[in-house]
Amino acid sequence: MSQDMFEKRYQETLKREAPLATRMRPNSLNTFVGQEHVLGKSRILRKAIESGKIPSMIFWGPPGCGKTTLANIIATGAGAHFSPVSAVSANVADLRRIIEEAKERRKFNNQKTILFIDEIHRFNKSQQDAVLPFVEDGTIILIGATTENPSFEVTSPLLSRSRVIPLKPLSGDELKIIVSRALKDTLQGIGELKVELDDDAFAHLVSASNNDARVALNTLEIAAQNTPPEPDGKRHVNLTAIEDSLQHRALLYDRAGDQHFDIISALHKSMRGSDPDAALYWLARMLEAGEDPLYIARRLVRFASEDVGMADPQALVIAMAAQQAVHFIGMPEGNLALAEAVVYLATAPKSNSLYTAYTKVQEEVKEGATTSVPLHLRNPVTGVMKDLGYGKDYKYAHNFPDHFVEQQNLPDALKGKKFYTPSEQGYEKTVLGRLKAWWGRKQGPEETERPPEGEL
Repeated sequence: MSQDMFEKRYQETLKREAPLATRMRPNSLNTFVGQEHVLGKSRILRKAIESGKIPSMIFWGPPGCGKTTLANIIATGAGAHFSPVSAVSANVADLRRIIEEAKERRKFNNQKTILFIDEIHRFNKSQQDAVLPFVEDGTIILIGATTENPSFEVTSPLLSRSRVIPLKPLSGDELKIIVSRALKDTLQGIGELKVELDDDAFAHLVSASNNDARVALNTLEIAAQNTPPEPDGKRHVNLTAIEDSLQHRALLYDRAGDQHFDIISALHKSMRGSDPDAALYWLARMLEAGEDPLYIARRLVRFASEDVGMADPQALVIAMAAQQAVHFIGMPEGNLALAEAVVYLATAPKSNSLYTAYTKVQEEVKEGATTSVPLHLRNPVTGVMKDLGYGKDYKYAHNFPDHFVEQQNLPDALKGKKFYTPSEQGYEKTVLGRLKAWWGRKQGPEETERPPEGEL
């Protein structure tokens, strides 16, 4: 047997014995699921792939969203040699060997080489610098894959020579398509096992896989292989089998139904009620059931403005920091950032004065008549505007004691109207005292000096 035949049979054996997620990798864009925002019919990346004009790229996305699969498809479609390495185990010597092989391949076969570096964020600067000249001169086409923000983890020179392609987590519907294919496929999938997956087992498999196709498929395979066939040859995979394979119990939670809205309501009201224990419980109920952590983060940002508001302006900063932390490190590590924000919000002083004020302003704007900006608040950009009275008698606050001066800032129709009334909670008590001092101050002789040039 020739060496080529031996290698071919060896690779076929490996593929047959590979996990389901590896066997089910699509080999063309037509069977690839997800990432329509970059692979849709009219998208530039798809056109580049189909034309074979492949730039160096960095795929940035969560685990199991198709980074490695897409790199394989690109290499196959371009007729390029695919040289994959993992940044966890590869070193500079490995990279140099691949580059030398790429030079020989291009010289004798006129074949391109795609160097795929998985987890490229784990490469240090010297390792990244080792491939830089060969990306620049076209010896290799680099495709890197990372779950971390490449702006922080990839060196600027390498980043400037690559296109960053952000990939999204697979949706529940996309995971269902992938799992359904594996159930039916008798060649690469588990179709020959005649698996019947209960609806609740299917739903839990999708929701508990955290948008990761690899987790979903390999869990399905374990559950199917460990479920004995019935007399008719079919394997009835139920919720318990999926739970055991995932080692993740299904929680009573429907991300698209009543449980979704009931529990987020319970979290919101527990924080409003200053109960950190209950708030943490409802947070965990959602996270452990597979809720999108960024959805929760968005609700925390809203709560910080609506229910804490000016009683503690730092609450909004904390909520946004939690959102950034989840986006940056992902899950499950991000759960503590959300927990910290939830406890902070639950224990912060509460005020809905800001929410009430804005609601009043909304009503006024929607229902009130269109009102003009008072002339003294308008900026006299031209001489004509100045002649018309724009900016006349405007009082520049910095020319007055404590940088405050009383003047009309609302339209004439709303003169004297109050929308915002601070509470006496937390920092807002300080705000209230400051406003009262300004409201009660008697003005001295009016000063109408113009502000420094360039200031309104």
